[in-house]
Amino acid sequence: MRKLKLEELGRVGVDDFKSIDKIPIVVVLDNIRSAMNVGSFFRTSDAFKIEQLVLCGITATPPHKEILKTAIGASSSVEWVHITDVEAALRALKSRNYEIIGIEQTDQSQDMSSYVVDTSKKYALVFGNEVKGISDQALPILDVALEIPQYGTKHSLNVSICGGIVMWHFAEKFL
Repeated sequence: MRKLKLEELGRVGVDDFKSIDKIPIVVVLDNIRSAMNVGSFFRTSDAFKIEQLVLCGITATPPHKEILKTAIGASSSVEWVHITDVEAALRALKSRNYEIIGIEQTDQSQDMSSYVVDTSKKYALVFGNEVKGISDQALPILDVALEIPQYGTKHSLNVSICGGIVMWHFAEKFL
């Protein structure tokens, strides 16, 4: 066994990546306070061919140095936009027929493992602030709230780890 060299991985370049079809998933970051978490979302979005990142509220935007550090170039390949008002961002996505999925622990959350991803739909996956979660303005707009089952003593995962799990769960159905 040997590790593959970068050139053996067969990855496309940034220009080619921008022109290939993406999966119909938009990731919405609602007031993410850590730019390193934002950079991780860029990198994971690149890995799974996510259509777009929507950065809302206080969420840092490129070319923030901590985003660049963790994104490792993905801030150049992944389409992104900053919209200050998360409610406006979600309403715009809903008007374009995206199902709005919040990743949050609520009194109506469904276990993500039992949620059936319909590949004929478009999804907006909403991830909230590391301390406060999804904002109160965004909650009423959600079509569904999902949560990742957890079996230890902690009540949550790091938001970028959560993002990776959820994006993979959705992306694998489309890819």
